[in-house]
Amino acid sequence: MLNAMVAVLTGLVIVFPPGGAPNTTPPPDHITIDVVTVNGSGCPAGTAAVAVSPDNKAFTVTYSDFLAQVGVGASATDFRKNCQLNLRVNVPQGFSYGIVQADYRGFASLQAGATGVERANYYFQGMSPTSYRTHTYTGPLGDNWQATDTTEIAAIVYSPCGEQRNFNINTELRVSAGTSDPKTTTSFMSMDSTDGNIDTTYTLSWKVCPTP
Repeated sequence: MLNAMVAVLTGLVIVFPPGGAPNTTPPPDHITIDVVTVNGSGCPAGTAAVAVSPDNKAFTVTYSDFLAQVGVGASATDFRKNCQLNLRVNVPQGFSYGIVQADYRGFASLQAGATGVERANYYFQGMSPTSYRTHTYTGPLGDNWQATDTTEIAAIVYSPCGEQRNFNINTELRVSAGTSDPKTTTSFMSMDSTDGNIDTTYTLSWKVCPTP
């Protein structure tokens, strides 16, 4: 059901394949993404879907049950929801990829005094995780939200050339009642929209690997 996936955040240390150079032209062969594992309270089985753009420049992740909430109707553990994706990105031979931008979108209903947080990071198997990028929203708020994380070209972490390493993505939503009254109100933040038409988008950067 989740047969093509990848996602990401940014903010890292430069890791260029030896001899490689940034390349804005994606590989001509369409990439595919296999989901190895999906874990977390924010993405139960069957509630996430992924699509790779036809031009190999980006991919999108759509969640249908990624929602954190506090207050009336919420359980004690609903204030924090997370999703951990372990992906195998099938890249054409001779190419390496990284994430240059991640756009996260959703809907928030926060009472006055309440706060909502979205944060995420990612890493290639066997490499150090990137630092979390965090975005905080304060109530009163009742609207779609959007967070964009970008990385300078010189700071993009690329997949190692000639190696198949799984790609891990960690995303989290957290809601705090703050000074609002959780006994009479509800605040929530979701990684989707009220109409379900908003996706999380990850923009890819490509490099041509050096010839052995």
